[in-house]
Amino acid sequence: MDSSLTKSDEAWRQQLTEEQFLIARKKGTERAFTGAYWDHKEAGTYHCVCCQQPLFSSKTKYDSGSGWPSFWKPIEVDAVTEEADHQLLMTRTEVLCSRCQAHLGHVFEDGPKPTGMRFCINSACLTFEPETSR
Repeated sequence: MDSSLTKSDEAWRQQLTEEQFLIARKKGTERAFTGAYWDHKEAGTYHCVCCQQPLFSSKTKYDSGSGWPSFWKPIEVDAVTEEADHQLLMTRTEVLCSRCQAHLGHVFEDGPKPTGMRFCINSACLTFEPETSR
């Protein structure tokens, strides 16, 4: 994947909407069932809103019932990184873009086969590129 990308908060604020900045750069979250992609079914690729790195394929997206876009694996194993998140008086596993360290959401071990994983991702942290017909 591409090398690491760092910018100041001010540079990110100029590039992102306020919601995108608060979620992707300050580890916020959007309300369930409100994001652009929670019920999105078009074929294509989901990219990081901050650096446009490809993160997830529509082929691994599924309806988890959680109200956030859910995927059972990233597009490439090194597209995302994981960190322990101890907020909200519990331990969860945070998912970050491996290139720019944007907060994307969390991953849980209650997903479908074949991985058993549920990458629960904020729509505000994603852009979408439709699959093109060949």
